[in-house]
Amino acid sequence: MTAITVLGSANMDLVAYVPKAPRLGETVTGREFRTVPGGKGANQAVAAARLGARVAMIGAVGADAFGVRLRSALTAAGVDTCGLRTVEGASGTAHITVDDEGGNSIIVIPGANGLVTGLESGDEERIAASGTLLLQLEVPLSAVAAAARAARAHGVRTVLTPAPVQPLPPDLPDAVDLLVPNEHEAAALTGLTDPRQAAAALLERFPEVVVTLGAAGALHAARGQEPYTVPAPRVRAVDTTAAGDTFAGALAVALGEGRPMREAMAWAAAAAALSVQRPGAQDAMPGRADADAAFAGGPQP
Repeated sequence: MTAITVLGSANMDLVAYVPKAPRLGETVTGREFRTVPGGKGANQAVAAARLGARVAMIGAVGADAFGVRLRSALTAAGVDTCGLRTVEGASGTAHITVDDEGGNSIIVIPGANGLVTGLESGDEERIAASGTLLLQLEVPLSAVAAAARAARAHGVRTVLTPAPVQPLPPDLPDAVDLLVPNEHEAAALTGLTDPRQAAAALLERFPEVVVTLGAAGALHAARGQEPYTVPAPRVRAVDTTAAGDTFAGALAVALGEGRPMREAMAWAAAAAALSVQRPGAQDAMPGRADADAAFAGGPQP
């Protein structure tokens, strides 16, 4: 079984569903409000666990009702939460607006996630016992860098989703094996709006890059190889909140199982396409059987 460790955030998502997102200064009437467990770290952990991996989560939740629910959601998905600390104060929250086209805008309040500043007792051992480390940027960069260095020291593949996008420490790329930005994050990191040009620029710092392109699929680029695009299944999106995290978790599972990159990307795209057809984040993530069925019935690269 593929073993994955995730260091990252756990947030309670406070989601408002509206016909159209409000402009600055505008008030609109929504049609539904939900509180659902989320956070990019927890989302990727749940995605990977539901797809068949053995997953351990490193992070923090607050000593509040949200923290209890966030831990319970991870445990219910089969994620090992021994590395998920409970700290004084509030859990992280994400305030999300989802429109009728499935688009979203998000404000993240770090809460307990902001106290994850480095590795604690047992964390390096958790990382060393896995085949892949999944990282994002909703916890302090000091913790992200420490985890990446630990993974490099133990020969563990490190996959970084650079979101929310921000300037990266100069030495972090040296400890990252695969960067998985979306096209907007790739543009922010490079100043280049064309995904192929952005990917080429990122290869100056990272050995391998997969840029997710939404409905257009995903672009792969690696040093010494020709870039290529893997298509995504055509579906009607209801809520895209979980798409990127589902893709990252699925990609880590597929690569951990030894699948070639092109096939791994196609399988991850099929899983992500399933997630956008349901509302919410973790609630929308598919199980292994559904992902396999969608991959078998979808467009092949």
